[in-house]
Amino acid sequence: MDKIEQMKALIKEIEKHNYNYYVLDNPTISDREYDKLYYQLVDLEKETGVILPFSPTQRVGDQVLEGFTKKRHEVNLYSLNKVRDFDDLRDWAKDMKDLAKGTDFALEYKFDGLQMVLEYDKGLFVSATTRGNGIVGEDVTLQVKTIKSVPLKINFEGKLIVQGECMMTNKNFELYNKTAVEKLKNPRNAAAGAVRNLDPKETAKRKLDYFCYSILKCEGKDFQTQKQMHDFLEDNGFKTGDYFKICSSVEEIIQNIKEVDKVKSKLDVLIDGMVIKINKVSPREEIGYTAKFPKWAVAFKFEAMEVSTMLNDVVWQVGRTGRVTPIAILEPVELAGATISRATLNNIEDINRKNLYKKARVFVRRSNEVIPEVMGLAEKYDDSQKIELPKVCPVCSSKLILKGPLLFCPNHFDCPAQVIDRLVHFASREAMNIEGLSGKTIQAFYDNFDVHELGDLYKITKEQLLTLENFKDKKASNVLSSLEKSKNVDLAKFIFSLGIEEVGIKTAKDLVKHFKTFENLERADINELLQVQDIGEVIANNIYQFFRDKNNLKEIEDLFKQGIKIKENLENLTNLRFEGKTFVLTGALSRPRKEIEKIIEKHGGKCSSSVSKNTDYVLVGEDAGSKLDKAKQLNLTIISEQDFNKMIK
Repeated sequence: MDKIEQMKALIKEIEKHNYNYYVLDNPTISDREYDKLYYQLVDLEKETGVILPFSPTQRVGDQVLEGFTKKRHEVNLYSLNKVRDFDDLRDWAKDMKDLAKGTDFALEYKFDGLQMVLEYDKGLFVSATTRGNGIVGEDVTLQVKTIKSVPLKINFEGKLIVQGECMMTNKNFELYNKTAVEKLKNPRNAAAGAVRNLDPKETAKRKLDYFCYSILKCEGKDFQTQKQMHDFLEDNGFKTGDYFKICSSVEEIIQNIKEVDKVKSKLDVLIDGMVIKINKVSPREEIGYTAKFPKWAVAFKFEAMEVSTMLNDVVWQVGRTGRVTPIAILEPVELAGATISRATLNNIEDINRKNLYKKARVFVRRSNEVIPEVMGLAEKYDDSQKIELPKVCPVCSSKLILKGPLLFCPNHFDCPAQVIDRLVHFASREAMNIEGLSGKTIQAFYDNFDVHELGDLYKITKEQLLTLENFKDKKASNVLSSLEKSKNVDLAKFIFSLGIEEVGIKTAKDLVKHFKTFENLERADINELLQVQDIGEVIANNIYQFFRDKNNLKEIEDLFKQGIKIKENLENLTNLRFEGKTFVLTGALSRPRKEIEKIIEKHGGKCSSSVSKNTDYVLVGEDAGSKLDKAKQLNLTIISEQDFNKMIK
């Protein structure tokens, strides 16, 4: 196939995916795979010097969805050119410095939502139009009026046209799905579907937000910089997101991009990159535009967190609580720096909602260290197979029990998978912290010494250990020493070690703050448990039932017989000077953050990763960034490490 024919084939494929993504809101490949196709076409056009008239590289946007009134944009919309790596970014920034005769740069989030243009006149909201093809969009005024972050009245009384992104925050997405009959796929599709719903009442239910980042027209007003535009938008009540920085050099831009890349998965909104614009406005017209892009702005896209691959099979994995979870066996694929071959499927309800099949192509997402998750169906084939619930435990063959969407093996004390997983959890660092007891070692204890219950670990002898492969005198002595050392344990760690369903280490600490002693917790009724901060009916019932199970009580009694002694720290627990207070830590601190967080928790407080109106203290170290800026905006109490040290003396 010659290069022109290759280009035609690529154009045909890209156009198919554009239609699926923008018109049907049903993408069948990931962003990374799309970009790969697009840049293959760009490279071929450069190589041949030929640009076909119907090439997507020459088109601003795509088709308008039928069913809404079409509206022509007063100001045509452009896309953003993308730089592929930091070297490309350096080249672009150097060109901009030269063309603008010196400039700094504005750095903002690249939101992953539905682009929207709003129009105002005489200080009042007039209309909202989707991006469409950049020339003609869809009139969605009534739908957008339901978005509470869209101001219906602003201070500026001239003609104003702004550009931004309709988004569903991760928090609102999760809250909606908790009660929704038909679960939403992801926040981006949720926002697009909400705005394109012909019934504005349905739009309102999804509690969307609008993040504004560009002024297309502002009658009678001139701006000198992007910073002035950003401040104008905020002064007129527009939500702009929590991030806006002015950078004087490209290396400063790169450093900030790297910092955002590390924390992007913890943000409440989806972003897929950063936008860089020259801060000066006056040189922009002279620098100019291509048919598709402004030359004075670019987007740097983060490495894709979502790809598509084949779902080859589903296996069912038994955990320590007896829950049987489906695991996707995938055609191995590179994603965010790792080769992914397995991913979680949650439960049968999740499988059905996502319309998943074996031997079908699916989307897989990974956020930093989070376990990869199958997000939805990309493409189904003739030989695709429905995913069926197993009837018996894949490990011990006990008949499985379905509780709502969750599947359980009831053979809690004799199912090998549950027993070994409970023993591994019991020995883990956050629990009893028994060094030297890996999963492999515990499996050997189970196979060779009939270790089934937690207390059995403390009955193992040195003679037994020396019979195991790779166990010499020193290793055996070290394991026995670790077991002995673990017998003196903090109450919160002991509670966590028991493996009560949905009781993590934070909940265990909350229980200690409230009940003070293990005996108090053991005797607590449902009403008393519901008084504990952040504990609802499900967790309260889990705890109550755990301490009413005779097998669990027998196991706890045996642990005490083996010499377990709980350190309850009653004196420290009475000194709860931070009780009910929320801290946010930001910047470089002299001590490890984990250490400071433990001090705060010891005094009854808790730590959060994000600043909000509910934050009581923002503890600031050197080089604090956007969290400090937001704390100042919200007029929160900002303290230094020196202030904090005085508070805990």
